[in-house]
Amino acid sequence: MDVLETSKSLDEELYSRQMYVLGLPAMQRIQGAKVLLSGLQGLGAEVAKNLVLMGVGSLTLHDPHPTCWSDLAAQFFLSKRDLERSRAEACQELVAKLNESVQVCIHTGDLTEDLLLDFQVVVLTASKLEEQLKVGTLCHKHGVCFLVADTWGLVGQLFCDFGEDFTVQDPTEAEPLTAAIQHITQGSPGIVTLKKEAHGQNFCSGDLVTFSGIEGMVELNDCAPRPIHVQEDGTLEIGDTTTFSCYLRGGAVTEVKRPKTVSHEPLDAALLQPRVVAQSPQEVHRAHCLHQAFRALHKFHHHNGRPPRPWDPVDADMVVGLARALEPLKGTEGEPLEEPLDEALVRTVALSSAGTLSPMAAILGAMAAQEVLKAISRKFMPLDQWLYFDALDCLPEDGKPLPNPEDCIPRGCRYDGQIAVFGAGFQKKLSHQHYLLVGAGAIGCELLKNFALVGLGTRGSGSVTVADMDHIERSNLSRQFLFRPQDIGRPKAEVAAEAALRLNSDLQVTSFTHQLDPSTEDIYGDNFFSRMDGVAAALDSFQARRYVAVRCTHYLKPLLEAGTQGTLGHASVFMPHVTEPYRAPASATASEDAPYPVCTVRHFPSTVEHTVQWARDEFEGLFHLAAETINHHQQALTSLADTDRPQVLTLLQAVLGVLRERPQTWQDCVVWALGHWQLRFCYSIMQLLKHFPPDKVLEDGTLFWSGSKRCPQPLEFDASQDTHFLYVLAAANLYAQMHGLPGSQDKTGLRELLKLLPLPGPQDLAPIFANDLDPALASAEFGPEQLKLHEALEFWSVGPHLKPLRFEKDNDSNFHMDFVAAAASLRAQNYGILPANRMQSKRIVARIIPAIATTSAAVAGLVVLELYKVVGGAQSLGAFRHSYLHLAENRFSRWVPHAPAIQTEQHGLRVRMLLYGRAPLYSAAWPPEKQAQHLSLRVTELVQRVTGQVPLPGQRVLVLELSCEGEEEDTIFPPLHYEL
Repeated sequence: MDVLETSKSLDEELYSRQMYVLGLPAMQRIQGAKVLLSGLQGLGAEVAKNLVLMGVGSLTLHDPHPTCWSDLAAQFFLSKRDLERSRAEACQELVAKLNESVQVCIHTGDLTEDLLLDFQVVVLTASKLEEQLKVGTLCHKHGVCFLVADTWGLVGQLFCDFGEDFTVQDPTEAEPLTAAIQHITQGSPGIVTLKKEAHGQNFCSGDLVTFSGIEGMVELNDCAPRPIHVQEDGTLEIGDTTTFSCYLRGGAVTEVKRPKTVSHEPLDAALLQPRVVAQSPQEVHRAHCLHQAFRALHKFHHHNGRPPRPWDPVDADMVVGLARALEPLKGTEGEPLEEPLDEALVRTVALSSAGTLSPMAAILGAMAAQEVLKAISRKFMPLDQWLYFDALDCLPEDGKPLPNPEDCIPRGCRYDGQIAVFGAGFQKKLSHQHYLLVGAGAIGCELLKNFALVGLGTRGSGSVTVADMDHIERSNLSRQFLFRPQDIGRPKAEVAAEAALRLNSDLQVTSFTHQLDPSTEDIYGDNFFSRMDGVAAALDSFQARRYVAVRCTHYLKPLLEAGTQGTLGHASVFMPHVTEPYRAPASATASEDAPYPVCTVRHFPSTVEHTVQWARDEFEGLFHLAAETINHHQQALTSLADTDRPQVLTLLQAVLGVLRERPQTWQDCVVWALGHWQLRFCYSIMQLLKHFPPDKVLEDGTLFWSGSKRCPQPLEFDASQDTHFLYVLAAANLYAQMHGLPGSQDKTGLRELLKLLPLPGPQDLAPIFANDLDPALASAEFGPEQLKLHEALEFWSVGPHLKPLRFEKDNDSNFHMDFVAAAASLRAQNYGILPANRMQSKRIVARIIPAIATTSAAVAGLVVLELYKVVGGAQSLGAFRHSYLHLAENRFSRWVPHAPAIQTEQHGLRVRMLLYGRAPLYSAAWPPEKQAQHLSLRVTELVQRVTGQVPLPGQRVLVLELSCEGEEEDTIFPPLHYEL
């Protein structure tokens, strides 16, 4: 197995969201990998798309078969002009355009033993069982990771063979456990006591740990991994520390992840003794029956030279007979399994097996691509060894007629693969649908691709509307496959709509670049929503999701919704009158966009998020707000009586630092940066501790520095420490940028300069020191000495304006993130908090959601499966499914949604306007004369009389809230929609 020789550096901006999922070592291995993919129907196209977007080094495509009409139902790289062309040749150019750093090749010959030796991973899709067994045997023999992926209609299969001794370096997606240390004893064994907010029970006896940031017992810092034993009180035994230095303070203990080894059987053995991914005995039995159904389908194809005809009962009975005659499967001990074959299940699989469906290809293609990445990167546990997925719940509900063979015969059109499963009548329904897609990001692009392939909104008055206000950034290109480098800076909605139209020229798609929120209800109003048949939401905030869900409830429209975070994903369906409405998770709604308390961030941080927010505020105050304020007052020196003097003075003093005039040289900027380091990480901490000493006790007898309040320690500047040095380098360069001076990246020169510069003392920082803390915390030690506002402004009364720096997280050469990461790390060291690295700091400050192409593709496919049911007219709750998947841990579940709350009590009704206030419009308890007075009015007249408001121009619906007199306030009734 050769690894692709490459000297190219990793494009961290392009893969930034993916890096948070996989990490740098895994990404580097992926970038050097060579993968062979055989079979380029819809499933193969999905695997190829995901691997190229995610940056594999080389992908070789193999499929000499000619393109046919049924391919176009799920193959987005092919079109009508490619009919009869080799699939591989027709795909190569478009696959390569997804990522210019990936080498995309074609192999036109047979899959020989010599060829296979050149790859780390080989993937077969839509292949015959005979070829699978031949290639699988050769791959197992030579240690090449081998995968088989296939779909037959609404059922999918995935098989992995990574060899008999495959080591997974990082088995889980979870970050290693870490906890702050309260104390460590000298002894045998040494005992580690964790801070109160840490939970020792999260560690397990036998875990390996290492230590960092300890003062005193420095022998433990960065030590070789040590096993621990967790005691009943949550303390940790860590082995002999008798000879170590005495522990002073600080530090953190961090779990060291252990590699795990898995052993896989070759395909010929695993075919009869399958290990399947399942959550319960019932799921295991169903998977075994599907396994036998696939084996029978292969036999049918081998005997007849074709798959079963769509919904042909004769062919289906033949498949059932073949399945019944198969050799029984074996258990883990090699004994035959005494399981009954679910013949009804096998028959249903056979009846619908001739079709090719875009969402099924998306789901299985995403799972297969993720397993390829596991094989290459050795990150996350691979499947063990078979996975079966079926969406037979998409077929008509019990009691409703199934598709008939005549309705499912090929039409010689791009939807033949879908018609084979659902029929031409269903295809017509899809084509006349009006759907709104909110969000054209990673999931939105995948949904739009699926909409184009299934033929949603392609005929008559049908349409798809895409709404997204964002513009394309470079980091979008690794997961949002409808975008290309030349699209950077353009609106996502417009580009996505154009790209979808290229996938299917019949798609009737329009784009909106206005955000969908309360401010745009004049655009997305009654006329807009009344013509929609449903809404699909692909949004990255719970606030936006809640708003869209409320609008769907308002207009009684189905809502299809999906989201991801790393390898976690979900897809949900919300049907009016059938399922409960959308509700955001309570924990998410409480934390999203919640600002950290200012006092906590400024003086009492307890989490790494607090330190990063503090560093971001530092950047804003020093390099943006200060410059804007000074520029403003340069122009208004004659009207200072009206200014907010304390605020202006504080900003001026921070910008002045130990300087008393504008900086003129690079050395002046370094002097300022060094002075600010001393102020922030040494003297201000000393001042805080003078007011609140470590042993300060409150009136109730508790220590002030207890609970979430961590007692800080001042730092001593040491230019040999990377974080100290990086702070000065970044701060000096930013200070130079703000003053229009040339900066410097000469690290050697800066180290020499720092050796010559004296550290500023408290007397040098006195003018700014007194204003550094809140007035209640200000120290009297430095007296009332402050720069007068007029005097301070005189330094800027002449000369150019300062340049306010706007924070930019994605430019690695501008020192913005360097400053924030270094400042946050130093602040964390002050308070004994485990620091975040640069990548983690960037994620926190930019509120980046880790994302990966595979998860987005999978959840989009799951959404479209529910779309089939909505369009097909499913009415029962049991027809629908919410879905959850965790690709890293091979967990996948689907369940029936909850029913909506229903009130059956009957009382006197009082109708009141939801949109126009709470005044009652009508009550059965009114006297007859009052009832007569109101009942003679039209509804709009009644609304105007009671609320004083009239319907807006163009408004088509009034939504009335029903309530019952005498009922509790939280009694819920469905809204009453009155069409004008």
